Amino acid sequence: MTVKARASGKGGRELPPLVIDYPGDRLAGVDEVGRGPLVGPVVAAAVILDPARSIAGLADSKALTARRREALALEIRDRALAFAVAEASAAEVDALNIYHATHLAMRRAIDALVPAAEYLLVDGNRLPGHHVPGQAVVKGDARHPAIAAASILAKVARDAGMVALDARYPDYGFARHKGYPTREHLAALERLGPLPDHRRSFGPVKRQLALF
Repeated sequence: MTVKARASGKGGRELPPLVIDYPGDRLAGVDEVGRGPLVGPVVAAAVILDPARSIAGLADSKALTARRREALALEIRDRALAFAVAEASAAEVDALNIYHATHLAMRRAIDALVPAAEYLLVDGNRLPGHHVPGQAVVKGDARHPAIAAASILAKVARDAGMVALDARYPDYGFARHKGYPTREHLAALERLGPLPDHRRSFGPVKRQLALF
């Protein structure tokens, strides 16, 4: 199966067509959100789209407005053949490192699919070490709709978690910066100190822990 690339590489050059060595319908797109934030889990999603129930407008979640992502997430949950969202906690990020925690969250999402996936398309340049065969796809969330759908579900789920955390700790601004190390977040971290939800192995948090 060959899918025409919809993403551009460096210099604006179109990436080569995506060749998929799997002809069936139980292909799962897999993506994650939350490698860079200082707080909360890394969230992964896996989605098997239904060829009989197409979803218009699937794209890299970062290229969509929050309202559009939320609308598409509802469509994905309604129309996909299977979907799952999973996470690795901040404590697991600290224990394993962000790379291995990301792959743990991906494996959990893949394992939760019903029906199970027969082939994986994983955003990035590494597979997560799952027994299901597949391929890593650089810029995959812009090159295949199943990966785009996974990126949308993961982004919506993690953002919702940050909004909930903001309700518990409104002085940190989590609803605005979603846990990323923005100037606002770093200032709150310096002023108020780390929360139990912060990733203690990340530099800015580690430095503040030494002071509090």
